[in-house]
Amino acid sequence: MTTSYDAIVIGAGQAGPPLAVRLAKAGLKTALIEHEHLGGTCVNDGCIPTKTLVASARAAHVARRAGDWGVRIGGPIGVDMKAVKSRKDRVVADSIANLRKWIGSTAGLTLVWGHARFVATNAVEVGGERLEAPKIFINVGGRPVLPGWDGIASVPVLTNVSMMAIDTLPEHLIVAGGSYIGLEFAQMYRRFGARVTVVEYGERLIAREDHEVSSEVQAILEREGIAFHFSVQHARVAAGDGGIGVRVSLGTEAGAKVVEGSHLLAAVGRRPNTDDLGLDQAGIATDARGYIVVDDELRTSVAGIWALGDANGRGAFTHTSFNDHQIVADNLLHGGKRKVSDRLTTYALFIDPPLGRVGMSEAEVRARGKPALVGVMPMTRVGRARERGETQGFMKVLVDAESERILGAALLCIEGDEIVHSILDVMAADASYKVIERAVHVHPTVSELIPTLLGQLEPLKDEPAPR
Repeated sequence: MTTSYDAIVIGAGQAGPPLAVRLAKAGLKTALIEHEHLGGTCVNDGCIPTKTLVASARAAHVARRAGDWGVRIGGPIGVDMKAVKSRKDRVVADSIANLRKWIGSTAGLTLVWGHARFVATNAVEVGGERLEAPKIFINVGGRPVLPGWDGIASVPVLTNVSMMAIDTLPEHLIVAGGSYIGLEFAQMYRRFGARVTVVEYGERLIAREDHEVSSEVQAILEREGIAFHFSVQHARVAAGDGGIGVRVSLGTEAGAKVVEGSHLLAAVGRRPNTDDLGLDQAGIATDARGYIVVDDELRTSVAGIWALGDANGRGAFTHTSFNDHQIVADNLLHGGKRKVSDRLTTYALFIDPPLGRVGMSEAEVRARGKPALVGVMPMTRVGRARERGETQGFMKVLVDAESERILGAALLCIEGDEIVHSILDVMAADASYKVIERAVHVHPTVSELIPTLLGQLEPLKDEPAPR
């Protein structure tokens, strides 16, 4: 049996549903195909559930610090992990229900359940049924990978997906990977009450960030009791004594070490879900890592087929996936000329305090070889941070000395994930940093110190100065 559509969207992640709805509202008979769950990683085992867990973990952390603000709480602070998971599950369920209602109420849009595989350049097969369309959009996302450690297959290994089913507290959580996902879980579970050890291949955390950011993040987490092992050259995994827990033998530059824990979480990277789509049947090109090759407007190597989200390797975030749908829809439906290369790089690390990032790092600015300005402010100088008793971290902004355009910022501070947008918006407007410097901000806030910071810019020296 063959069913014809004007457009087919494969995958109901963060780009798929909004694109499918826009296509349907534009009068195109559209099919949205999903094989597992609506909302993709973000809704089911990424942003929404993890930030819900982070909120619970922060509540426990603040309660333990209540005395710092003169608040007295009788007795020790406990965490009911079953209640924490139940709250997370409710938030996720509400998000899925709203998404299902939105899709179901859109005229001209059909939700098809099943796994899609290409059988031609204009056709896919789902559960024995052939669906055809002159326009096909791929939004299949990605999945976690495991570290290539000896014996890794001999023990249970958690990922960001299976962690969502945990409703008990690990006695000692070993986290493989000192980057964004790993650090978020590390702090979260430490605040829930678990011992936590992070194992990292590199010599420092979040290696894409500047050294001072990595160092401060490590210091913040160490102050909460998280342990770290760096420069891990190789590792061997085995079950613990009596088959309980896990034993990880590490080979590091500092020598051999053994870490014994109750649970092992892998947070070492992701791969695209492109290996079982029949892409070869349609002639769709992929790179060596399996990402679908796209141009600046997200068109694949085959006319009439686009790739969006994690599967195209042009962004690994919910916001970049959503922006992919905006680029494709505006160009296709409204004659736009939007490009991926016009997009500013921005993201956050959702530890507490969070890291808000936009544009270039200091290392990238130095690599340009052009005059630049830099401003750095420790949070101990920010009144709102002192008032709230949350003075960890700093704010840093980098500016082109000639054009006065902001090149990038790293805001590792309370509300840094929100404050970064004031800088991002000026960058998107291609305006001088003086637009913010001369603006009047509300007092007392954290953002009000951004103009002060920009008023204290200094030339970026050839070599990084100790800060």
